[in-house]
Amino acid sequence: MTYLYPKNFARFYDLIYHQQRDGVDNDFFQQEISRTKGKILEVGVGTGRLFAGAIREGADIYGIDISQNMLDVLNAKLPEEQRKRISLQNMTDFSFDFKFDLIIAPFRVMMHLLEKEEQIRALNHICAQLNENGRFIFDAFVPDLNQLIHGINNYTDFKGEYDKGKKIKRMVSTKPDLINQLIHVKFTLEWDEDNEVKHDEWDTPLRFFFRYELEHLMERSNFGRYKIFGDYQGNALNQQSKDFIITGYK
Repeated sequence: MTYLYPKNFARFYDLIYHQQRDGVDNDFFQQEISRTKGKILEVGVGTGRLFAGAIREGADIYGIDISQNMLDVLNAKLPEEQRKRISLQNMTDFSFDFKFDLIIAPFRVMMHLLEKEEQIRALNHICAQLNENGRFIFDAFVPDLNQLIHGINNYTDFKGEYDKGKKIKRMVSTKPDLINQLIHVKFTLEWDEDNEVKHDEWDTPLRFFFRYELEHLMERSNFGRYKIFGDYQGNALNQQSKDFIITGYK
């Protein structure tokens, strides 16, 4: 997994995704965290969009990520005594001196694992780090077949200000690789700074999943049972579903 968040994308991550995601998945994951009495791990903790709120609510939560740029942003938000809770580790081989009652990988973290061997390795390692009756929750988007075939060309998915009078926008383009079930995503940032318009680009692949592939993955893994829902309200999968919400139970 070499597609790490560049520094400028980490810098503006919260601005973009608090607007785009908080109304989608925030309540769901915060409720799962709140009802867990033991230790919790967030895989792909990033800049702490969920983690920081959980810490404020008193959750016994830890976080890992493979991007130091993202962790640097999160570190700046946390009191010094809480920074020991986050670490630079990979989801396939992370290590702690204790196990967890809940592990979460929100916002498509599993889609960064491109090969099935890596996916199974991550699932089994996560399962091994759970206490008995612990659970692992992750999500993925339901593929939009029209976008898979045609891709997206320079679509502006965010526009706003990051400081008073300083504009920023992000554009996204996608190119599908149907045989390998990959979406090659290109993000472009433009923002005002130092009396000029600055630019940065980031290319990253995402592995998309279909329903029965996710079922096969879970059934090949060491999880004893699992459930897949079609939204963050716990509704069954249907033709209008935009997300897969998967819970594996040890």
